[in-house]
Amino acid sequence: MKSGFIYIVTNKNNTALYVRVTSNLPERILEHKHKKYKNSFTARYNLDKLAYWESFQEIGDAIGGEKQIKVGSRKKKEELINSINPEWDDLYDSIEDILDNF
Repeated sequence: MKSGFIYIVTNKNNTALYVRVTSNLPERILEHKHKKYKNSFTARYNLDKLAYWESFQEIGDAIGGEKQIKVGSRKKKEELINSINPEWDDLYDSIEDILDNF
């Protein structure tokens, strides 16, 4: 089975949060950064800063985790981000090295 990732992207002011699952995190974040899908929610609201990500051995587990995060409050999402990224930095530049060992 394929591995998967949950990720949360936001904009430069951290005013909107977008939670999704992907099997290729670096590629998917680049799509957000380059606004590949011009009419998408992330393109319209400039959501291209990777604030949170989590890896799973199986994509099904990632999908289950995504559903739990999505139904949670914004406060819960903020707590999740703060648990690994209290400065709300863009984590994109750090994922390549980490994923090489995944």
